[in-house]
Amino acid sequence: MTGQQCLVCKVFCLLTVVGALNWGLVGVLDLNVVEQVLGVGTTATKAVYILVGVSGLAVIASCFKLCPACKK
Repeated sequence: MTGQQCLVCKVFCLLTVVGALNWGLVGVLDLNVVEQVLGVGTTATKAVYILVGVSGLAVIASCFKLCPACKK
C-alpha cells in the first residue's frame, strides 16, 4: 500500500493500526480498549476483532501485490 491509496486500503490501514495499538496497550498496561468501549464478549467486540484480522491479512497481501481498487 504505497502512494495513492483507495478508500478500502485506507480503512484497512486504519483498522490495522487500531488493532496494533490495542494489542500494544494490552501488553504494556493490560488495558483492552476495544473491550472497554464495546464490552467483553459482545458481538460488536467480536466484529472489531474480525475486521482487524481481515485488515491485517489485506495489509500483508499488499506487501506483495497492489490492491485491484488502487490500480488506475
